[in-house]
Amino acid sequence: MSAGHSAVTEAARYRLEAEQYEFQASKAREMHRNYMAAASTERRLGEMLTPLEDQGFHLLTDRSWPGSTRAQVDFVLVGPSGVFVVDAKSWTDVSVQSDRVFQGQADVTDRFDNIASLAPGVEAALAEVGLPAGEVRTVAVFMNKRGIQGRVGGVDLIGEDAAPSFFLKRGGRLSSSQVDAALAAVESHFPLYVTREQPFETTLSAPVIPISLDDALITVESIENALLAGILAKPIEEWMAFLHPDQARLARRSFNGPSRIRGAAGTGKTVVGLHRAAFIARTRPGKVLVTTFVKTLPAVLNSLTERMAPEVADRIEFSGIHGFALKLLRSRGVKVNVDGKKADLAFASAWRSVGLKSELARLDKDVDYWKEEIVSVLKGRGLTDFEQYAGLARVGRRKRLTTPHRIAVWDLYCAYTAELRSRDIHDFADVILLAEQSLKARPLEGYSAIVIDEAQDLTCAMIRMLHSIVGDRPDGLNLIGDGQQTIYPGGFTLAEANVSIAGRGVIMTKNYRNTCEIVEFAASLVAGDEFLDIEGASSIGDKHGEIVRHGATPSINHFVSRSLHDVSVVQHVRHLIDSGTSPGDIGVLAATNWVAQEMSKALAAAGVRSIDLLEYTGRSSDAVKVGTIKRAKGLEFKQVLVVRTARHLLDAATGNVDTSDFEKRELDRRELYVAMTRARDGLWVGVA
Repeated sequence: MSAGHSAVTEAARYRLEAEQYEFQASKAREMHRNYMAAASTERRLGEMLTPLEDQGFHLLTDRSWPGSTRAQVDFVLVGPSGVFVVDAKSWTDVSVQSDRVFQGQADVTDRFDNIASLAPGVEAALAEVGLPAGEVRTVAVFMNKRGIQGRVGGVDLIGEDAAPSFFLKRGGRLSSSQVDAALAAVESHFPLYVTREQPFETTLSAPVIPISLDDALITVESIENALLAGILAKPIEEWMAFLHPDQARLARRSFNGPSRIRGAAGTGKTVVGLHRAAFIARTRPGKVLVTTFVKTLPAVLNSLTERMAPEVADRIEFSGIHGFALKLLRSRGVKVNVDGKKADLAFASAWRSVGLKSELARLDKDVDYWKEEIVSVLKGRGLTDFEQYAGLARVGRRKRLTTPHRIAVWDLYCAYTAELRSRDIHDFADVILLAEQSLKARPLEGYSAIVIDEAQDLTCAMIRMLHSIVGDRPDGLNLIGDGQQTIYPGGFTLAEANVSIAGRGVIMTKNYRNTCEIVEFAASLVAGDEFLDIEGASSIGDKHGEIVRHGATPSINHFVSRSLHDVSVVQHVRHLIDSGTSPGDIGVLAATNWVAQEMSKALAAAGVRSIDLLEYTGRSSDAVKVGTIKRAKGLEFKQVLVVRTARHLLDAATGNVDTSDFEKRELDRRELYVAMTRARDGLWVGVA
């Protein structure tokens, strides 16, 4: 062989080796691109599925394919709507036609056989814990694709845009205990993936589309909207327990002392308070007390908690503030004889003997105003000396009292106290003061935290009494409320109760409950009204930063008689039911008990079942809810009818106000505002 021929052969060999090297390098780069695209796809899908965890789902990642040391399952999702084995796909040019899957012209249906083969094993694992096979679904999600929908070989095929709603739309099929059992079975069936021996997915079909967070078809907002849409269709009780992902962080936030969560109506304060109580119960020893002024609300909150957090429901105590104080006193053998009717007679006697002859009768003949002054202002603070009252700011009270007036009030207070003692009875304010005295003598143990809903409705003595149980411990005292929804006379500041929330106040601004139309309609009623908030600052109410929903415009309906008004109420309720609203999602709210009772009778005469809010315990039913606005505090309804509304309260919104009794008008307007903002989707106001 000549030297020249040898050189040519050597050069050819080098070229061949170089081509082979480039081929291998190209193949490695392609495999690396495929792996990176797959990793990006999985990461993006994981971010989409994570918000479901706030709705009771468990997202399992990094799980081994059963029976394999090399293959990995992308995701397993376990929650109220079932068990899902999820595969993320980043294929291009994909379509579903006649139960077949194509990439371009190529039929790739058989590539789903692997994930489909997982279903029988999972079904068998769930059968061991008593769950039916129908609760298992295998799903392929095509990232960066819209409009894909189908089912091939037992595998559900969906586009990225449909993913959140797909996992939610099956509804609450599994109870909390079933979810826990399914989770344990699935974790055992899909063990953790310890090592990845190959840095790429060999079964991934090229070409692929790398997915960036900026280019993804579905956003976090879209996921949240899907969550919202799913819960809106359920009974109102499901909605009242729904915690939006934005609110979840606040529910789990820890504070190093007493805290307050406030915000305008509809921002979700009550549900955050409930989830916060559950969070504290899970993370701290001892019981959590959830209390409020409205005695019927705790039963509803208890029912909602049993639905959303049954595993800690037995460690959360729900009680009205007076019920809690009475239970405490009776458990300690403290004699207490509460009789509201006899207390009213005692005050009437004191008024006749002292009040009618004093400066008070000349200033205001309304005996209820002076009773409120004594019960809310004096006894609401536990004042024991006239000098304490002489210089008191009287938060929330508009009527100016001179020194002679205050002396007359104190004389009336002393006469009322003597009347109560002579009858051997107590009023409800006494119950709180007696409980506070008992706690000073012997502190109460066993409670890690107290959550107070509608804290603005309590008195200074109530807050002081509850604070004495938990003190300033981290997350001990949790105040939930909105000063603009104060509907009871009197008031106080946290400084008076010796409670500091410095640096531990949070304002919620995003309204998830009401439509924009309902918010604007209700807000116009109290626009410009000032009040002194419990934090001590004058305010006209917190503003909504964002309202996420729109709906029908609320209506004001005027009638020349009560009978015509009541006929229209029944007609509107029937129209709502015929249009698809469940009767249990409708609230008929009145200012007084007797009007509420007349509405119940009118509905019954028309064959419409109703339930009094006094009897409502938070369970879904097919009966229209009827009651007073005060009983509706903390509750929500899809549709609200505010009935027999006083015309002058609506005139107040336009400035036609008689200022002779401005304080009462302010309270009545705020009460009407509370009624209107109970409505989630629709609002009807009747004026007779």
